[in-house]
Amino acid sequence: MYDTARKTAEYLLQINAIKLQPAKPFTWASGWKSPIYCDNRMTLSFPEVRGFIRDSFAAGVRDLYPGAELIAGVATGAIAHGALVAEALGLPFIYVRSGAKDHGLGNQIEGHFEKGQKVVVIEDLISTGGSSLGAVRALREAGCEVLGMIAIFTYGFTRATDAFATEGCRLDTLSNYNVLVDMAAESGYISQGDVETLKEWRKDPAGWGARL
Repeated sequence: MYDTARKTAEYLLQINAIKLQPAKPFTWASGWKSPIYCDNRMTLSFPEVRGFIRDSFAAGVRDLYPGAELIAGVATGAIAHGALVAEALGLPFIYVRSGAKDHGLGNQIEGHFEKGQKVVVIEDLISTGGSSLGAVRALREAGCEVLGMIAIFTYGFTRATDAFATEGCRLDTLSNYNVLVDMAAESGYISQGDVETLKEWRKDPAGWGARL
């Protein structure tokens, strides 16, 4: 898995799916100031990267969850990746919205599934874990047995780790923040000073911006 983590991080940096700007922080939708921004939708535009992520996800499902009967993608960022994984594994696919629609059938889960089916959830990015775990709860409430979740990347916040533990949901990722920062430093993408800034931000992402 370590080789997969490094290769995934290399690809994310190479195609600018992840940008590191310690000197010019981004502002997240939450209002947090951040030296890193991740947009894994970019991976879909590059066939080599898209294929690597699909195959890595599929290998993870085979190795960790050989009993999987269904693949679920979290809307909207993981719909395409989830469908690709389901196709590679020859499994049915559904996706989970952030909430039920207020029109039509009012579905939160789109696609056909049966109660009791064993499902693996595919996600693109784990930050605080809130929206990802919302999908897990929706699937459980609908009668599915959630085996676990696999995501492309995680920031590794303690808040997210604790949330997944509380929910009783296993989480695995293709790559993570620590590997990415190491790769960026090794390649000269960032300086050692930037590394320290990135480590400090991860300790307190909500309060880091106030200290700038």
